[in-house]
Amino acid sequence: MKTGKVLLMGRPNVGKSTFVNNLLGQKVAITSPKPQTTRFAIKALYQDERGKIIFVDTPGIFGKAEDKLSKKINAKTLSVIKEEVDLVIYMIDHTRKRDFEEARVLGLVRKIEKPKILVINKMDSEEKSYLPQYKFLEEEFDSVFEISALLRQNFRLLMNKVFELLPEKGTEEIPEDLVYPLINLDSRTFLSELIREKVFLMMGEEIPYRTTAIVDSISERDNGITYIKARILTTDDRYKGMIIGAGGRKIKEIGSYARKEIALAINKKVYLELTVETDPHWQDIYY
Repeated sequence: MKTGKVLLMGRPNVGKSTFVNNLLGQKVAITSPKPQTTRFAIKALYQDERGKIIFVDTPGIFGKAEDKLSKKINAKTLSVIKEEVDLVIYMIDHTRKRDFEEARVLGLVRKIEKPKILVINKMDSEEKSYLPQYKFLEEEFDSVFEISALLRQNFRLLMNKVFELLPEKGTEEIPEDLVYPLINLDSRTFLSELIREKVFLMMGEEIPYRTTAIVDSISERDNGITYIKARILTTDDRYKGMIIGAGGRKIKEIGSYARKEIALAINKKVYLELTVETDPHWQDIYY
């Protein structure tokens, strides 16, 4: 059996988290159509009869990190990619033009002296394709695959190649009692991410980047219900008002969707107490 550590790289919103979620058949990373959805590296375990793989889903590298949060995300990603790995998957979105941001990520990938696979994602998309702009990359990689992370297209062929390129024993020891599928997120962080995802999906363009979610407590009640107390933090009172919505309708909607997904994830009945607070300095402490 083979073991190994595979690093997923790409610019924001190319589909890395969707790929990991659908490969594992279980949500481990939140997704949305907006950049900056993933804010820290998520390590997840994939295993089958051929062996075990730790996938490291990195936040996308921002070409221009002008705000404090983007700078923190870039710094964290840069530290993660310096870790020892056995293989790199470089994922691109062929519906987006090559630009400075893409060039920066490619420059980082080129510095990693390990086997590399180029994965062209979103082949199910009917949007205009800029694939010819990426053709020159094929000569630099050990293999090239065109996939749809959303529809799980070509996953089998890609994983065959991943296992072929991995060593018999990778750089990181994988404990036998590893908690599948997550290996680096505690329960509060995971639930916070599910709540934050709903803010990303249900609010406008600007608000998600001004918010984060914090789970303060999780407790089991005698009636079998899991009680979760959580907060959405935002930088300004005007954003707070928009998240709450007229008559509290928007926050109730966010809370309802988050509660349903949390209940599905932990397979228990859930009561979610969700509030909104203004904290102009939350980015100094949280992601």
